[in-house]
Amino acid sequence: MFCAFEGPPKIVRLHGTGAVVYLHEEAFGPLVSRFPDVPGIRAIITVKVSRVSDSCGFSVPFFDFVEERDGLSLWSDKKGEEGLAAYRAEKNRLSIDSLPGYVVPEPSSEKTD
Repeated sequence: MFCAFEGPPKIVRLHGTGAVVYLHEEAFGPLVSRFPDVPGIRAIITVKVSRVSDSCGFSVPFFDFVEERDGLSLWSDKKGEEGLAAYRAEKNRLSIDSLPGYVVPEPSSEKTD
């Protein structure tokens, strides 16, 4: 769902089927290159949109953008790549209602010399 915070009030909803593309999957690279660099990113959600609907948005409040927050960047930099991988494996495997969450990549079976 998208809300207009400037100009005429409007709410737009995209209906469809989503799929998760994890950072360890081959399709992740081409997708992530379309976005600004985000530290700590773990997945991209793609959606096959089957319907677009809109409504008035008369109750959408006015907001002002002040600045980006740096909490995720600072936290991710402090954790490092290995720390982020361990965090995802421990904290993101299941949702708060125990549904499957983040898919932890299988250890590589390739041997390096």
